[in-house]
Amino acid sequence: MAKVSSKTPSKAAGAAKSKTAKAPSKSPRKKKVKAEAGSVGLTAAECSEGALSTEMKQLAAAIGSAGGVVLASYREPLGGYWVTLAALPIDRVAPTPYQRELSKTHADKLATVIPKVGRFLDPIIAVQDGDRFITPNGMHRLSALTQLGAKTVIALVLPEPEIAFRILALNTEKAHTLRDKAMEVIRMARALAESAPSKTEQDMAFELEQPGYITLGICYERNSRFSGGAYQSVVARCDEFASKPIATSLAVREARAARLIELDEAVAAAVTRLKDAGFNSGYLKPIVVARINPLRFVKPGAVDAKPDFDRTLDKMIDGARKFDASNVRAQDVALAASMGGSEE
Repeated sequence: MAKVSSKTPSKAAGAAKSKTAKAPSKSPRKKKVKAEAGSVGLTAAECSEGALSTEMKQLAAAIGSAGGVVLASYREPLGGYWVTLAALPIDRVAPTPYQRELSKTHADKLATVIPKVGRFLDPIIAVQDGDRFITPNGMHRLSALTQLGAKTVIALVLPEPEIAFRILALNTEKAHTLRDKAMEVIRMARALAESAPSKTEQDMAFELEQPGYITLGICYERNSRFSGGAYQSVVARCDEFASKPIATSLAVREARAARLIELDEAVAAAVTRLKDAGFNSGYLKPIVVARINPLRFVKPGAVDAKPDFDRTLDKMIDGARKFDASNVRAQDVALAASMGGSEE
């Protein structure tokens, strides 16, 4: 005799359906459209075609006035923009004023390598700046050539001064630390506030890369030993590019930087309490920051709006001031060390 199901037909059917139903498949990632080979940009012959614009003629005159020589002018093959290859007196070229500090070690290494080749084969990029030229990507090569006593540097000179900001954002000549990048971005923001006062942070988002870099850069200006890495994730969660002119938004960021420094001082005091309690480790600051972070249990994207910067900092500062070292155990410190979090 067949066994009769105790479930009603509708329930039985539903149970059967739930067993056979497949979980909804994830939507496939959109594949990047790959251009057909040989379909983009100019042909080799086209790179030399066309009459020079008035702008390019003026650039050639400026190069000559600076004591330089135009070696060639051509249209670069991807976008078709005009570029001048020039020999420039090395004393008329300087790094952009908003770059990070020179790494003497890196410059010395280049000064050792270049003579072994016996040739300088890596032109810098330069744009006009008054009666001289500035480079967004050649600071270390300039320093190395100066050490070697060179008279001239070869440069790809671009007629658009604003391109220096974009090239700086793409600079991979030497890996940046967080401090390097933040200092570079805040200097860039200050330069933009003067040279292009109507530009907003949103307008320059590509060049500035991340909004948090601007705020952290101000912190490093005020304290070169600031522990930016300890707070970078929190700042990134709360910060966004402003729609107001950079000259105006910098005042807001100055205030935010002051709050971060206040937080860092409160965290440093909590770390001192941990040390007084017998803990001695390079991972104490990350432990404090992790425990006072009100966003640690909130998944990114879980809410539509970004967390409010000031309210988040208020909670963290209050948490740091009330931090109880007796709640930390030795295994907590060991765990932090195993996860690799450390003070900057």
